[in-house]
Amino acid sequence: MTTPPAPAPLLIACALSIEQFALRVSERGGAGGPVTVLRTGMGPAAAERAVTRVLAGPALRDAAVLATGFCAGLAPGMHPGDLVVAEETRDPRGSVPCVGTELLVKELVRAVPGRTVHTGPLTGSDHVVRGHERSDLLATGSIAADMESAATLLTAVRAGARPVAAVRVVVDAPEHELVRIGTVLGGISAFRVLRSVLPAFYEWHRSLLLPRR
Repeated sequence: MTTPPAPAPLLIACALSIEQFALRVSERGGAGGPVTVLRTGMGPAAAERAVTRVLAGPALRDAAVLATGFCAGLAPGMHPGDLVVAEETRDPRGSVPCVGTELLVKELVRAVPGRTVHTGPLTGSDHVVRGHERSDLLATGSIAADMESAATLLTAVRAGARPVAAVRVVVDAPEHELVRIGTVLGGISAFRVLRSVLPAFYEWHRSLLLPRR
């Protein structure tokens, strides 16, 4: 009898220790295969180094990669705790299309009922986006920005063909900038949402393991 191949692992990449903590404390069973939560450190260079290193090892060489954590919302009307599912990630080096966006939206609505889920391009930056930069990036069609997702996904696909995705939680937005009072409440809201998203990530991962017809 032929032993079936082991399920492909899932690598979930985030930048900050608080993001990693949120993902760990919310962890439940039900993943479609081995799951690793990687803290890359802040910024695109740190994300590139960390993802390159772990994907070079045999355990995660074929892993699906999902970038997550907090982000800056660019569109008026966004609120802390809203979710962003990237259709693609962008940075000056190019864009990377994401896989399974519609499924992620459906599962996030189920996992975090009552939260608004936005879809669209997610732009990478090497610094925290504030003020007029939001409107400048919004004019390019992007709906949110963060410092690691684009670098994470570009590094992942350059290391080998694999499914990639990015899901971010809005921690500040045009009417709720980090420098304003209310930042703490916005951060708490975003943290609570991030604690709840793993079931959606697991469903996304499981869907990749299903045979294609």
